[in-house]
Amino acid sequence: QVQLVESGGGLVQPGGSLRLSCLASGPIVSINAMTWYRQIPGKERELVATFPTRGSTNYADSVKGRFTISRDNAKNTVYLQMNSLKSEDTAVYYCNARLSTYYTGVLNDYWGQGTQVTVSS
Repeated sequence: QVQLVESGGGLVQPGGSLRLSCLASGPIVSINAMTWYRQIPGKERELVATFPTRGSTNYADSVKGRFTISRDNAKNTVYLQMNSLKSEDTAVYYCNARLSTYYTGVLNDYWGQGTQVTVSS
C-alpha cells in the first residue's frame, strides 16, 4: 500500500527555520503533483505549496518569499524549507501526492499523517 510519511516538524522560535520532508513509498507507478497543506484546529486545510510534474511551483501568498518547496523524483520525496517562521505558521502540516499505482493505474490523492509545526518563543 502507498504510504506518505512526513518528518521534520517541531518547536521553533519566531524567525527560525524548519525543513519538512515527505517520503512516498509503495507500489507507485508515477507521481503527478506533490503538495504541502496545513491545518489549524477549527479551520479548513489550506494549500501551502505545490510542485507539479510539469509547470511551475505555486505558493500561498502568506508564505511566498519565506517557504521553498523542492522535490527529489528519484527518492519520491518532497521537501518544504520554511524560513522566517511566524507564529501564524503554527499548524499541522500535511503532505499530499497525486499518484498512480500498479493496482489502480489511475491518479488518486494520498495523504500523510501530518507533522506539527509550532512557532513560539
